[in-house]
Amino acid sequence: MLSERNRKTPQKVSFLLLPGFSMLCLVSAIEPLRVANQRSGRHLYSWHFFSSDGGAVEASNGMVIMAEAPLADAGPLPVVIVVAGFDVTRHDHRRIAGWLRREAIRGADLGALDTGSVLLAEAGLLRGYRVTLHWEALPAFREAYPEVDARETLFEIDRNRFTCSGGTAALDLMLHLIGLSHGQALARQVSEQFIHDQIRSPQERQRMPADRRLGASNQRLASVINLMEDNLEEPLGLGELARSAGLSKRQLSRLFRLHVGEPPLRYYLNLRLERAQQLLQQTPMPVFEVGLACGFTSAPYFSRAYHARFGHPPRGERLQAMRRSPYGALIDMAESG
Repeated sequence: MLSERNRKTPQKVSFLLLPGFSMLCLVSAIEPLRVANQRSGRHLYSWHFFSSDGGAVEASNGMVIMAEAPLADAGPLPVVIVVAGFDVTRHDHRRIAGWLRREAIRGADLGALDTGSVLLAEAGLLRGYRVTLHWEALPAFREAYPEVDARETLFEIDRNRFTCSGGTAALDLMLHLIGLSHGQALARQVSEQFIHDQIRSPQERQRMPADRRLGASNQRLASVINLMEDNLEEPLGLGELARSAGLSKRQLSRLFRLHVGEPPLRYYLNLRLERAQQLLQQTPMPVFEVGLACGFTSAPYFSRAYHARFGHPPRGERLQAMRRSPYGALIDMAESG
């Protein structure tokens, strides 16, 4: 698909499905291949499903996909795409990681949709590569794999690795790959078939602008919220935030109360606490390090603020995460260490 040797027609694209995978992601990736075959009048692509044990795999929406074979019987595959969902860390994937390493040695092009990037990173196959994954999982991923260049983009294509943030971004990724292999004219025909009037570039951000998220069309408000989101580890003061938008502190406070319903510093605090919750749920970082990563230099203050926001202290969140995760022992070791 990316390597010249893997462009033999029909290109065999294999999807490795993990429990709780995103069905929207999978369908958004497969349908462009189907339409490319149809519009070109040629059998350009074939697609195949595999699972760890060869059994059926249930998606996050409860739908089930039947696998063709277990990994042990898959044989060398030219293109492998790992499809995962939000609960990717709830399962032990060490055997899959070993299989992915062997496929990489054989020269496979490796891709990942949504949090499938976690599996490739666990296997040590993303060091030095540009990658992306869903924005909710991105902070934890960066903490866990600092050697990987993780970006908040729609998708990334870097040498023989390609990753996608999830959802409908899988459609844009596959359209780009179709264009690389079979020309932009065909990619545009496939895009038009889906009433997708613009093939988005990888550099476009995953999240919609802050003002649209809040339902308020105010560019100054959006710029301040974007600045807050970019400065969670070292929070800015109210004066700095106001100056960045060309406002006084009083004007900024009125703007937030009008459009957001709470003062700017309260909104900022909640952003930092929500980031802390993600890190506590998704990483083995010690609680005090989570606090520091979210701008809390005082552990008691972090604990009080967290309890006020979520009804339990940070360690309570971590204990719940340990009960849900098969990596609970690793998290416990990180805590005690």
